[in-house]
Amino acid sequence: MSPDADVIDINPARHQRVLMLSWEYPPVLVGGLGRHVHALSVALAAAGHEVTVVTRHTEGAPLEEYADGVRVVRAAEDPVTFPLATSSLLAWTMAFNHTLTRAALRATESGSYDVIHAHDWLVAHTAVTLAEHLDLPLVTTIHATEAGRHQGWLPEEMNRTIHGVEHWLSNASTRLVACSGYMRDQVATLFDVPDGLIDVVPNGVDDRAWHARPRAVAAARARFAGDGPLIGYAGRLVYEKGVQHLVDALPHLRERHPGLRVVIAGDGPYRDELVDRARQLNLGDTVRFAGFLDATQLPAVLAATDATVVPSLYEPFGMVALEAAAAGAPLAVARTGGLAEIVEPGVTGVTFPHSDPDALAGAVGSLLGDDVFARRVARRARRMVGERYGWATIAARTAATYATARREHGPVRVRRAAARLAGGRRAVVIPEGNLLAVGGAAC
Repeated sequence: MSPDADVIDINPARHQRVLMLSWEYPPVLVGGLGRHVHALSVALAAAGHEVTVVTRHTEGAPLEEYADGVRVVRAAEDPVTFPLATSSLLAWTMAFNHTLTRAALRATESGSYDVIHAHDWLVAHTAVTLAEHLDLPLVTTIHATEAGRHQGWLPEEMNRTIHGVEHWLSNASTRLVACSGYMRDQVATLFDVPDGLIDVVPNGVDDRAWHARPRAVAAARARFAGDGPLIGYAGRLVYEKGVQHLVDALPHLRERHPGLRVVIAGDGPYRDELVDRARQLNLGDTVRFAGFLDATQLPAVLAATDATVVPSLYEPFGMVALEAAAAGAPLAVARTGGLAEIVEPGVTGVTFPHSDPDALAGAVGSLLGDDVFARRVARRARRMVGERYGWATIAARTAATYATARREHGPVRVRRAAARLAGGRRAVVIPEGNLLAVGGAAC
């Protein structure tokens, strides 16, 4: 950057050069992060910003390409370390960051950048190295935290190490992005970051991609519904998604709504336990585990439901709620995390306390028992998605964070240099009574 950069009037609407770091990006899609980074990058490019994404390579993908207006640079695997002779995620991450750093440095040889944007702890070492080496502001999006995923309990060495890396990355960043007010508060508390340095920028959704054709909706209804109402769930089958509480609520719901059917779309390590629980409750004719449904199938299935349930125990944002709303499904969501910020009870859906099958049944029953009410909240939710969560809006808010980080970059460096001279190391306190001291410069 130019030595005069700090006196330039930085306008977020003007052209900014962004170096984005993500461990997944199409065609590598493991969860929602890769889709988020892709959609954000494309929206930033469409707004006139210059975006380079540095990510992992996968067989069949080019090492470098321009796609959807975005320059994509993929880190080639090191022949000695890939595949690693271990199943350790931490070892894999360290090896991956070595290749990612070299790929990112090669990307900078053809031009300069204004800001680095990192996504989650898996790219932490590359992000901090580049920010220091290139003297650039670092913006980091914390999509979720290890402590949050485990409800404050970090029992294993790997959990504690990941938490330490998250703490280090958060404090090494000029600014942080959180997807909800809930996540902002969690990040500020867990990582000892002033909440004034954390911008809330929600995830976005392309609502048009979730508008299914009437014929497809009718086909989904014929496939999954019976003579009564249809309830839907979409997401990973893991404990923190709370699907077990939906299953436990079904006997009560089935009693009140004859012919009830439930479609559970998704897969994960908790599937076998959920199947066993459904069998114990004699729900074999009621519940269908549909497995993974792709983007051509899921919008129609959600649109076909009389209620889509998001029963999560922990949900930093709640992307599936936006997607279901965009598809036109009436929403019943747990009143937790970012979900509580998306759904306004009685206006854009209904809510219930998480981990409470009886309350879940009551909330879902209010939708199933009043079709006029259900369709009214579904229409309002669909309109809300288009107004608040379009990717052009999200890109503009992200660009504003970049501009703020560029203005703050110099003062932040001075403060951190003073902190290093003071030799301070901070302790991290995990809530819920579980204490863990982690050095501020962990890993």
